[in-house]
Amino acid sequence: MSVADNMAFGLKLRGIGKAQRDKAVREAAAILGLEELLDRKPRALSGGQRQRVAMGRAIVRDPDVFLMDEPLSNLDAKLRTQMRVEIRKLQRRLGTTMIYVTHDQVEAMTLADRIAVLDGGYVQQFGRPAELYHAPCNKFVAGFLGSPSINFIRCAPGSDNMLQMPDGQNIPLPAERAEAIKDVSGIDIGIRPEEITVLEKGAAKPSEPGLMVWESEVSLSEALGGEILVYVTLGGQNMIVKVPDRDDVGEGSMVTLTFRMDKAHMFSANSGELLSLGARD
Repeated sequence: MSVADNMAFGLKLRGIGKAQRDKAVREAAAILGLEELLDRKPRALSGGQRQRVAMGRAIVRDPDVFLMDEPLSNLDAKLRTQMRVEIRKLQRRLGTTMIYVTHDQVEAMTLADRIAVLDGGYVQQFGRPAELYHAPCNKFVAGFLGSPSINFIRCAPGSDNMLQMPDGQNIPLPAERAEAIKDVSGIDIGIRPEEITVLEKGAAKPSEPGLMVWESEVSLSEALGGEILVYVTLGGQNMIVKVPDRDDVGEGSMVTLTFRMDKAHMFSANSGELLSLGARD
């Protein structure tokens, strides 16, 4: 069938007259930029154009809710980005609710007004993308959202409101945060890669309460253009750090890193549940 016939097929099955079908198809084609393609057959279309035809077939029915299940999974990376933008524009233009299933956290973060994160058939958390990113309710949600993923470091509660890090450092905690972990045997702190700072070469090591400072050898450095992913360790545990583009963090170099502990999310090592939430600027 042609593009026009594909888009009108559902309406035809419902007994809608040809004039009304043609009107609905023209309006949907205008929304999706398909006016010049209505006479083409599927074999003459690109992957992105085929996806737009599929959406057009849904649009002409004027539904109360769109249900989309992994709609971009078969597209290459460039088309996925393009179609993600198209779907976002489409939703804003139509104002129709869309329930969108995806395993791609980038799609979820960029498309959604609300996200429901599911694991094992249960909703773990529901809320705005920024809320889930900055205030995850457990380790699963914290690890699912963010690219690269959040670092989890296994620690232990120390004495006198201290948190014992895997490299032996004892970091003082405010009383309320120390209270939250006093009855927990193991703690996983979550540290976002962008929250870690790599000091400039030759810079003096800062010393202030609640600031974690350590040295590590860079095992891998991935240049992404304006940013670099730096792979380091802390007490034998692997970590990823995201820094702006610079030339002193190559593989094999020694770097000094700092992290403000008030930014760390604390989770139970056993249950994965949130114990204490990190601060936001």
